[in-house]
Amino acid sequence: MLLQRLIAAYKQRTAVSPGGRIPALDGLRAFFVFSVVAFHLFEQSWLSPSFAFLGRSISLDPFLRTGYLWVDGMLLLSGFLLYLPFARSKEAGRPFTARAGFYRRRVMRIVPSYLLHLLIVFLVVALPERRYATFWQGARDWLAHLTFTHPLFPFSSRFTPLNGALWTVGIEMQFYLIFPLLARAFDRTPLLVYAGGTAAALAFRGYAMSVPNTPMLINQLPAFLDVYLHGMVAAMVFARFEKQKDDGLRRALFSAVTLAAVMGLAVIVRHQAGMRDIETLRVGQMSVRYAQSVLSALLLLGVSLGLGGIRLALGNRMTAYLAAISYQVYMWHQMVAIQFKKWRIPASEHVQPHMAYDRPWQVLYVLLVVITTFVIATAITYLVERPVLERFSRPGRKRR
Repeated sequence: MLLQRLIAAYKQRTAVSPGGRIPALDGLRAFFVFSVVAFHLFEQSWLSPSFAFLGRSISLDPFLRTGYLWVDGMLLLSGFLLYLPFARSKEAGRPFTARAGFYRRRVMRIVPSYLLHLLIVFLVVALPERRYATFWQGARDWLAHLTFTHPLFPFSSRFTPLNGALWTVGIEMQFYLIFPLLARAFDRTPLLVYAGGTAAALAFRGYAMSVPNTPMLINQLPAFLDVYLHGMVAAMVFARFEKQKDDGLRRALFSAVTLAAVMGLAVIVRHQAGMRDIETLRVGQMSVRYAQSVLSALLLLGVSLGLGGIRLALGNRMTAYLAAISYQVYMWHQMVAIQFKKWRIPASEHVQPHMAYDRPWQVLYVLLVVITTFVIATAITYLVERPVLERFSRPGRKRR
């Protein structure tokens, strides 16, 4: 009886839900987001743990130094999830139909807690610390963030007092704006749209790598078009295999795909970790972006369709919770880290404790930042983000 219950629970945890949700992607989303978080914490603390395994010392330094790479994974996952309903419809033989309320759902998902974040940072950090020299500097920064054009300008992306990590939210909202048209075109002529979008991305990055200074070009929407498109291609592949028989051979095949993708991504991580000059690092990031997004798409397919053990490890209650709060964690972690360091929380006898490699300070600092970020992210997710989404994203829903 107990064995039957365990088998039933295992199948429930590893199977796609009736609503189409893929549990294993919770773990993948958490990995992408928290890898970026780990990178930013490494930047502030210089804490680089290592551990022994089978008699060998393994350092996390290469992974921590290259955590910025996984922003691409977040965007690829977004492209996959946005296009998956259309891919499933196409596999079912239904004609392309625009999803009602697409923009409303996207706005309700992103904007309310985004505005709350901006307001809190403005009132708690920017104003008290007098980060705006003039009224106009503050007004233009707010205007850029409210219109999601802030990635386009240095004053609202690289030098903003309102949290520089929010450039990805701007890229996402810009992509949402064009997605319905892109999805319709991709549904009709996927090969042509893929080729055109990839060519545009490669040309844009080629130009960016040819100019002396790349910071304002590396993180613009055209530079990510192929990343999003690889997510959409992965959605087509998943929808095709999803309706086929889930047998052991298929699971073994996609598990092998997972292993190959991990090995390929490890090579990219090692390659990028060896770069120390910031401009060389940016050029390297753009040069590997196509290969990285292909491997990330294969990883996504592998963990979604591979052996049940992989799906269970990535799709469980813990990963579901981490995925649920990931948007808020992403928004808050860097601001918390920067302000704690500025406010000297925790205290240290060194002026620059990270440069002095004050180990007790490094460990306590990272721990306090992580705990604070989790508390804030959990509270806003379940008290603001989800209630607002539930209340206003569905048309015709009765409201109390």
